[in-house]
Amino acid sequence: MLSFRRASLPFALLMALVSWSTHAQSAQDTQPAGDQNAVKATKLPEINVHADDWRKYLKAKLQYQMPEVDGPKITVTKKTTVTHLENQPTVIGNNLNQALARTPGVLVSEQPTPTQFNFSYRGIGNPQESEFVLVMQDGIPMEGDWIGFPTLYAFPMTQSLSEVQLIRGGSSLLYGPEPAPVINLVSKRPAPGTPLTVSTENVVGEHGLFSSYNVIERNQGAWAFRADAGYVHSDGTRANDGSQNRQADLYLAYKPDEHQQWWMDFHAISAVSGDPGRLSYTQWQQDPRTVTTPYNRDWVNRDQLVLGHTREFGDRWSLEAKLWFTYQDLVSRAAKASLPGQPLPSSTTLQDEAFRTYGADVRLRKNWGQGNALTVGTVLFRGNDPFRQWSSPDLMVARDDHDGTPVLNQRRSSQYESLFAENVFRLPYRIHIVPSVRLEHERIAVDETVRPPFLTRPYIHEADGRHLPLFGLGLGNDFGHGNETYFNVSQGWRPLRYFDIASPFSNLVPGHAAQLSKSLSWEAGVHGAPVTGLYYDVSLYWIDFRNRLETQYINAIDTIEVNTGDTRSRGLEGQLDYDFFARTSLASEGQHLESFVNVSLLNATFTGSAIPGQVGKTPAFSPSYLVKTGVTWRDEHVKLSLTAVSSAAQYWQDSDQAYGSGQTYMPARIPAYTVVDVASDWQLNRSLRLLAGISNIGNRHYFDRVWQNGLEPAFGRTWYTGFALSYD
Repeated sequence: MLSFRRASLPFALLMALVSWSTHAQSAQDTQPAGDQNAVKATKLPEINVHADDWRKYLKAKLQYQMPEVDGPKITVTKKTTVTHLENQPTVIGNNLNQALARTPGVLVSEQPTPTQFNFSYRGIGNPQESEFVLVMQDGIPMEGDWIGFPTLYAFPMTQSLSEVQLIRGGSSLLYGPEPAPVINLVSKRPAPGTPLTVSTENVVGEHGLFSSYNVIERNQGAWAFRADAGYVHSDGTRANDGSQNRQADLYLAYKPDEHQQWWMDFHAISAVSGDPGRLSYTQWQQDPRTVTTPYNRDWVNRDQLVLGHTREFGDRWSLEAKLWFTYQDLVSRAAKASLPGQPLPSSTTLQDEAFRTYGADVRLRKNWGQGNALTVGTVLFRGNDPFRQWSSPDLMVARDDHDGTPVLNQRRSSQYESLFAENVFRLPYRIHIVPSVRLEHERIAVDETVRPPFLTRPYIHEADGRHLPLFGLGLGNDFGHGNETYFNVSQGWRPLRYFDIASPFSNLVPGHAAQLSKSLSWEAGVHGAPVTGLYYDVSLYWIDFRNRLETQYINAIDTIEVNTGDTRSRGLEGQLDYDFFARTSLASEGQHLESFVNVSLLNATFTGSAIPGQVGKTPAFSPSYLVKTGVTWRDEHVKLSLTAVSSAAQYWQDSDQAYGSGQTYMPARIPAYTVVDVASDWQLNRSLRLLAGISNIGNRHYFDRVWQNGLEPAFGRTWYTGFALSYD
């Protein structure tokens, strides 16, 4: 098989020869009979020339991975996975195991109430509030404060998302702090040419579930807009477990010409939930509906405004710039745990953490040569995050009632700046090289005016700043039909948080902050779409995570954040997708029967530690395997999906030890579990769509969320059903 580009000269000569031969044959045909000077025709052997269109392989791979150069972002040689949510049934109630079923290696630590979201990856850090994973929406961090308080308390309804992107090695060089990975949530946009369209989706289900999601959108001419409003209510599975979640989004875009666009995004999320308390293993076995904190409650409000601009300049330059402002407020009402029949607590603590953050992300791309691209950019970020607590004898104190006794008041601030550059060099034999560099700076400060009354230490007035460079190198090679080998080595880091420079609840104030936690990630693999309907991606990885920060207890009250040691995570991550109808006539009718399986095999261990006997132990939340699999049948009328998530047993604390006894007992490990879900969408006609599904079909009795004060039971078997209407 010959490529026209590579065989252009021989092909041109061949065409000239054929033309000459044809002309000669024509001249012979016109010679008079018997002419001795007539040219004698020579019959040439037949030659078939075929062109190998590489674009069909690229299009197939883009169903599962990001473009090699995605706007101003270079992702070639970085391992990426894309889940297109439109290719699976609607995810109801933010069932994140279902939404991330096609996202290899991401461990979801389930918490039924919608005020915290817990992810971890490859054994790097506790999943509590996703502190070691950078979660973004449209490339903008969703954490409370990206630097000083990188926790995830808000998550958009999955109906408002078009895809989920997962970026591993090199993610810190592409986006910034957290060792790996980046989970980027991509918002839905109205497709070009969309007329004025209105839709409503309404679902009911078990445990008092009611979900409503409503959209109006249009994209014609120079203007486009999309507005949505969502509401989810659930009674939960325990008393004081009810929750309400509200969401509103507005997207407005203006495209004066084909070379530029201006847009505005507004996102608002509001969630309120009871907190029924965590249970010991013994309590969970006896009655998983037990409530230990009947008066506790959590409120989350998050509003974000984004202004963006893209432009294509001359000489193959392009720009993407974003400015954003975010206000997030976390309020909690928490009293000490007590079992039914025991005396009630005498007081409760009302806590208010506000986060006012703003930032800018500006990136330029220059295409040069034959397929080469250079990207440069900067990110600026600021945070102003007051932290306050009051004590009140009213166990039902309202969220805005600050008449109680002040017990803590801190002014906290953060700042972050970075400069970065990457370049993809295209070399002969389809080889590509991507060197990367990023220069980082952070500074955080805490100033305290009220401290907890049980402490005797001085008021905290601490600040710390850090500079560090990050480097990365990627190598890749395209071979065969749609296959690519890739290799990436890159550095990452975890920023110092407010709690790392001084704990507000300890008598000890460290003389200096701990060292930064840094990672070095190696990954080598191969992926591709060599035949129609098949995609595969398999890689080996090795991550060294150094200067882990741990809370070290000095006594019952005093703790200090110290660098306790280093860990190493290594393993294999594989993904296989196959469409059984892709090579049949059913594909031309829009029919697909897709099966998938992705596997993450992990071996994680402590390689160094200041804690005696810690070396050789397994870090918490590092299951030796995490398997996700499923099958989906879809056409223009039906989406029917069966998915399963299976996790090995895992330790919930780094000591690998059990905790407590009797009513306080917690085993050393979270038991293995497998959960199966089924979901379906049925498009009856142009306007009406029916939805139905069952989560945890086998009614598996399990948990995968454990913190220092107990576990949280996962949902048992639940069902939902509903409908969606659309008009245009």
